[in-house]
Amino acid sequence: MPGLIDAHTHMAMSVVPQMVLLTADPNYTQIVQAKAAGEMLLRGFTSARDAGGPTFGIKRAIDEGQIPGPRIWPAGAMVSQTSGHGDYRTHFDLPRKDDTPAHFSERLGYAVIADSPDEVRRGVREQLLRGASHIKLMAGGGVASNYDPLDVAQYSDAEIRAAVEAADQWGTYVTVHAYTSTAVQAAIRAGVKCIEHAQLADEASAKLMAPKDVWWSLQPFLEDEDMIPFPEGSANRAKQRQMISGTNLAYRLAKKHKVKTAFGTDTLFDAKLASRQGAQLSKLTRWYTPAEVLKMATGDNGELLALSGLRSPYVGKIGVVEVGALADLLLVDGDPIADIKLIEDPGRNFVVIMKDGKLYKNLLR
Repeated sequence: MPGLIDAHTHMAMSVVPQMVLLTADPNYTQIVQAKAAGEMLLRGFTSARDAGGPTFGIKRAIDEGQIPGPRIWPAGAMVSQTSGHGDYRTHFDLPRKDDTPAHFSERLGYAVIADSPDEVRRGVREQLLRGASHIKLMAGGGVASNYDPLDVAQYSDAEIRAAVEAADQWGTYVTVHAYTSTAVQAAIRAGVKCIEHAQLADEASAKLMAPKDVWWSLQPFLEDEDMIPFPEGSANRAKQRQMISGTNLAYRLAKKHKVKTAFGTDTLFDAKLASRQGAQLSKLTRWYTPAEVLKMATGDNGELLALSGLRSPYVGKIGVVEVGALADLLLVDGDPIADIKLIEDPGRNFVVIMKDGKLYKNLLR
């Protein structure tokens, strides 16, 4: 079968606890995440679309053969308004004035704080300068962030359009973080090509997506062992519960209205959760057949990555087994269409893992 593709990852944040990211030497966190990239490849994920963070160094090391890892389509720093989902500052960092130094999260490349169309445009262009294949914009409230309620819409139509126009001029696209119908519909009005999450979107929002060829990048967030363990009683946990309550309906609406749907994990801050990519993928059988699940995580996700056009860092077709495609291949000990749970244990069941024609695992020898 083709190599698997995770269409929503954070290669610089997936296995390092949040407090460590905020306080540790960045060289340490990059080394830890570089190791995690190799582990992702050995889970059969040969490509990943990074949805925000300082991933350019890890990507370069992988591409040069310095370390093993998946191909990475990087977004660079996430573009966020003040008080938005990508604003990592605390009350002690305010007020911000014209001569205030950039916050360390901005200096390290996790986020760009941009208010006004001009600032958004500049932030987008800075990521394109650094090699972004697409742009990640925060258009609504989030779970992991501490200061923005889940229901708030973020960025005006003019600000989102500024990002879309700047990306379009470079032949690529904007994807947005959004949960609610208000945020989703604002993004679609502005010309955004992909919506991340949208667990709380209503049917009217889903109806808008398919006619405009908007992708819905969904994650199977459920009340189970794979949810990020926010403390009970915390505001983050309350927002998480609210978001998870919409997951089932979101998948049903995506299917009903034939929206182009991508699979991603969006794992953050937890090495154990990151190791369960295959298990999270197999959960999609709640809503899809095993064949549909595997197609989503290979060929369909490959189509989404192709939206980067000439800004794609790699030339060639992925997610399929055909002449002329990039040679990303898995040999499975068994039939995953008959038993989707085979992908939950890649250490045992993936006997060959090949990326770009190179064997990274071969148990047939």
